[in-house]
Amino acid sequence: MIRLSIAALQFSELFVSSVVHLLYGFYIFSTAVAGDISQALNEWFYKPNSNVILKEEASKGLNSADDLPPIVLVHGIFGFGKGRLGGLSYFAGAETKDDRVLVPDLGSLTSIYDRARELFYYLKGGRVDYGEEHSKVCGHSQFGRIYEQGHYPEWDEDHPVHFVGHSAGAQVVRVLQQMLADKAFKGYESTSENWVLSITSLSGAFNGTTRTYLDGMQPEDGRSLKPICLLQLCRLGVIIYDWFDIPWLKAYYNFGFDHFNLSWKNIGVRGLVDCLLGNTGPFASGDWILPDLTIQGSMRLNSQLCTFPNTYYFSYATKRTRKIMGITVPSGILGIHPLLFIRVLQMSQWRHPPDVSPPYKGYRYYKIVEGDHILFIVNRERAGVQFDLIYDSIFERCRKHAFRRTPPTLPNQTSMAELPDRALQH
Repeated sequence: MIRLSIAALQFSELFVSSVVHLLYGFYIFSTAVAGDISQALNEWFYKPNSNVILKEEASKGLNSADDLPPIVLVHGIFGFGKGRLGGLSYFAGAETKDDRVLVPDLGSLTSIYDRARELFYYLKGGRVDYGEEHSKVCGHSQFGRIYEQGHYPEWDEDHPVHFVGHSAGAQVVRVLQQMLADKAFKGYESTSENWVLSITSLSGAFNGTTRTYLDGMQPEDGRSLKPICLLQLCRLGVIIYDWFDIPWLKAYYNFGFDHFNLSWKNIGVRGLVDCLLGNTGPFASGDWILPDLTIQGSMRLNSQLCTFPNTYYFSYATKRTRKIMGITVPSGILGIHPLLFIRVLQMSQWRHPPDVSPPYKGYRYYKIVEGDHILFIVNRERAGVQFDLIYDSIFERCRKHAFRRTPPTLPNQTSMAELPDRALQH
């Protein structure tokens, strides 16, 4: 009887979580469509005036921003860059707060490794090369999207950039910097870690997140999925979405698995069945983002990463919990995003399985910001004044350390917090 009750409770939680995520996804998609329709109507009725304004803004931008190193905003899981979801901004318009900000569109569910490779070619230009050995092991094409013109082709040690990553995007940047230090890009033997001026993390998943286990990753290995879970439903939906390969829909939003060739044109019905059964594809090889966000996956990544003396590292961690009589509970129900409400309750009570050895002790960040994980993205109104304070401080700091003429000194710690090595490495 107890087992039946627990099973019923688990299925109820799965149903509610699935509905909440589907509704939120539909809300985001419909908001983007509505925004595009509104923009199209405005352009139709006010086309002459808008052209004049655009020309004036473009000329101002060229004069003021050409000499500044770009600030690159890197989105997290299920995120999107400029050009996806119409005019919707993942960073809630933060990119408009500075003259030279880039917002790359990387695979929303692809692995940290693959996204780091994509980010490099987004900036430098050329055809994305995932590496021959990695591609063979993971079962996908070695080459991917072509960038005819890089968004910052002059990028090198004399023209470094600032990176700001949200959630998994912060770890993507760290992996990219390590690749630069290791000269891991064929044809670019002069890369170095000094191509990166600073890395700023917003709720960065440097050490993994326990949410991955609540969503369905097995805590025993951090790689495989539970038989029945939210991530299994996500896996099935993504495979079917990519298999149908509807051009206009994928142009609007893409999970980033094009290099796996999951389209019906390539694999047919039999290939679809193999993917759904877990025999082939990114979910079979483990070359997708969730395994990288488990505690075990983060440990594997961090064991290969270094921090470098000529790069500034900053981190903002968000928290929306407090302790009452020794029990961790949400600090405010009204301030939690509906998408995260159930998971916040679960994560505050989550404990590592008693029969599995804990991978390591916890690490703390220096800068704690009151808010949930997605407070500073998508919806600007939710964060209110905090939104402007956070992004203004980040961009101001980037512009303060715009060029590397001398070895860096520690910034003013009363107005910002440096992420120490021990918070990044084990």
